[in-house]
Amino acid sequence: MGLEEYLALWCGAFGTVALVGYGRSLAGLTPAQRAVRVMGRIERVREPRHGSSQRDGIPVVVSFQDPSTGQEFTVTNDADHGERITAAWTGREVGVRYPRGRPHAYQFVGDLWAGRRGLGWPNFAVFLIYAGLVVFAAVDWGWPWALIGFGGPWTVSGLFYLPQNARVVNRRIDALTSQPPVPGRVIAVLTDTSTDADGDTMTSNTPVVTFTTHEGTSVIAYCPDGLPDPVKSHGRDVTIHYRPDDPAVFTPDLAAESRSRSLDTAFSVVALLLGVAAVVVGVVLL
Repeated sequence: MGLEEYLALWCGAFGTVALVGYGRSLAGLTPAQRAVRVMGRIERVREPRHGSSQRDGIPVVVSFQDPSTGQEFTVTNDADHGERITAAWTGREVGVRYPRGRPHAYQFVGDLWAGRRGLGWPNFAVFLIYAGLVVFAAVDWGWPWALIGFGGPWTVSGLFYLPQNARVVNRRIDALTSQPPVPGRVIAVLTDTSTDADGDTMTSNTPVVTFTTHEGTSVIAYCPDGLPDPVKSHGRDVTIHYRPDDPAVFTPDLAAESRSRSLDTAFSVVALLLGVAAVVVGVVLL
């Protein structure tokens, strides 16, 4: 087969996947659409044990109600049940998702409505079709088309992402500085060890802090950033800046938070400029 036939086969296969996926979504038949989504409530929180793993999240007991039967369920996160809970306090609401009629197959989710239409695989199939067309254009018409084909969408996405990211960063900093900080304490350092393909051992350390908000809410949360020498931070007193409407957003080092967000913005600008440069170079070389 020639290049055109391979391209037709590629587009036909993934086009079928996309059409079937979009059709199932329009009909409301995807697993994501058929899943039950409810808000649960944290009833109890237990402090993680110093030196244990951070993979399981903060131990909690959560209650939720099945809307179809009205039955109340009280569950824990001591097994593989979706996303880790890395910040917890009594009364906090958490998202719970499960297949219809199977509440015991519950999964905790950070964003309850993310992916609710089940369009992940169809959208990925469309991306593969576009990538195939760009590769075909680069091979058949000349490699500058690859720069234009991939640089164009990259630039457009950067133009949408950069202003939105700047607004999010500004709102985050404003929220963290909207009221005086509160005292906190490192109650545990969680340690995980892994081995890569070359046999090298890597160790990660995640401090766990506790603090009480001005409103009287006692929070336990992972603190992966902002603490110097986290390995030796167990028992250390810290100062916590937090977001009043969501204590899960906090930092023990406001200056480091500002530097980190500025660095993220700088990387976004560089990525946008790389996309623009790719398009310009591709057009010039045509």
